[in-house]
Amino acid sequence: MYKIYINENTLILTDSQSVSKGKQAANQLVAPYTGKTKMLLSYIDMMEKTNRFDSVIIHHQNPKLLLKDFESLFTVVKASGGVVNDGKDNILFIFRRGFWDLPKGKIDSGEKKKAAAIREVEEETGISDISLLKKVHTTRHTYKLKNGKRAIKKTFWYAMTAPKQKLTPQIEEDITEVKWINLYKISALKEPIFKNINNVIEKYMDS
Repeated sequence: MYKIYINENTLILTDSQSVSKGKQAANQLVAPYTGKTKMLLSYIDMMEKTNRFDSVIIHHQNPKLLLKDFESLFTVVKASGGVVNDGKDNILFIFRRGFWDLPKGKIDSGEKKKAAAIREVEEETGISDISLLKKVHTTRHTYKLKNGKRAIKKTFWYAMTAPKQKLTPQIEEDITEVKWINLYKISALKEPIFKNINNVIEKYMDS
């Protein structure tokens, strides 16, 4: 199963067998993949423009092929990021463009995923002395490039630890605040958090 966030709407690409065994939830659209990418484009367009359904499930007997066809409609951007814990269940968050987010960024050409994750956390938050523990999750979300074309960002997330220290937001990346937030108080934040980030936190807490 692959979960993709489009305009904060949830798209799930999965295998047909699991769909046939499950129950359809209210306000959920379920559709078989016909093998034609025009069909995928119609759902992408709908999810970009409306919040008509809580989630959309598209299924096929070969979900890997389905994902390949889906990603062929986008420019694929690979990124890495970190869930940084200070050892006392406080997680390092950044505030950017009205949302709380986790530090992450694009993987440079020839760069390893883990190295990119540490570099991006350092650059966006100003911290050092980072220890990378393990991979937590992989997320996918779509957005528009400056030229108007569609892109899908595939982000590899890693659990990390670092001591509390001076925080410096990377202003040139539109980050206005960096803050340690208690893991069990994240849901009480007044400002919104992206759905894919909530998904990363859930996976982190389950790991």
